[in-house]
Amino acid sequence: RFHHTSTSHLCSCSKTVSDEKYQDPFQLGRKDLKNLYEDIKKELLVSTAELKEMCDYYFDGKGKAFRPMIVVLMARACNIHHNNSREVQASQRSVAIIAEMIHTASLVHDDVIDDANSRRGKMTVNQIWGERKAVLAGDFILSAASVALARIGNTTIISVLTQVIEDLVRGEFLQLGSKENENERFAHYLEKTFKKTASLIANSCKAVSILGCPDPKVHEIAYQYGKNVGIAFQLIDDVLDFTSCADHLGKPTAADLKLGLATGPVLFACRQFPEMNAMIMRRFSKPGDVERARKYVLQSDGVQQTTYLAQRYCHEATREISKLRPSPEREALIQLTEMVLMRDK
Repeated sequence: RFHHTSTSHLCSCSKTVSDEKYQDPFQLGRKDLKNLYEDIKKELLVSTAELKEMCDYYFDGKGKAFRPMIVVLMARACNIHHNNSREVQASQRSVAIIAEMIHTASLVHDDVIDDANSRRGKMTVNQIWGERKAVLAGDFILSAASVALARIGNTTIISVLTQVIEDLVRGEFLQLGSKENENERFAHYLEKTFKKTASLIANSCKAVSILGCPDPKVHEIAYQYGKNVGIAFQLIDDVLDFTSCADHLGKPTAADLKLGLATGPVLFACRQFPEMNAMIMRRFSKPGDVERARKYVLQSDGVQQTTYLAQRYCHEATREISKLRPSPEREALIQLTEMVLMRDK
């Protein structure tokens, strides 16, 4: 696990968190996320037993609830910054619920597009119920999220969060295409990463900051924090696809290569092994391509360079959130940037 060793002495983010101020984000966010999955299931009141079963399958309460946790911590940090209020508003908590619903709907659809057979260590919805029903289940979760969003009754919040749904679709289209020009490839990859992963976190953070504080500067801080953490999260995800074992990850490794995707480690490795270019262009479709590409990546500094890049994004997230007034929640959000870099699944 190469990036474990490389993060400890390179990331200077930890300097901002002293031991007595250390806050475990998961502990701190837990009180606002109590009954999160029960509340999501209330939003998904379904007429057919099968649809209910499919929805309950992913909302089993076993997920880390990483996105809702960031959202409630950001809500508190912004509320404290604005008027020292220590309460999360009901509408802010709704944003956390909606974010998790949109995220889960996108996973259901992604698994159909990728023909994936495992997710979080268990079989995917499309494997059990079939592709058609999986697509409909994803649509249903999205529609329930839209109803919950309309209920907040704030047109600004509606437009901020519907942007996420648009970005998810555009990001998926970007992933289906590839750039011939090597110089454009990295920008294409980062844009896809923003749209598919970071937009949800960035815009959910922005939404709760709008609900909690009238200052546009604070909205921008929240958005930039979410964007940078989201991109770093995905970069580390792309590293783990090469460095983690399948059992630990809860899905097969080298999965991206098998899908024909050139992620950060591949694009960096390509600079050292130009013969990978042809493989990228044919999306690793020839027999032996996936194994060869994986070998090249592990021989190159692709994993290390991608980890460095994730550190830079985390550093930027820390710089942004540090502009808010000090609070336990602000410290927890700083701590979270460390956890993103150190995670191994």
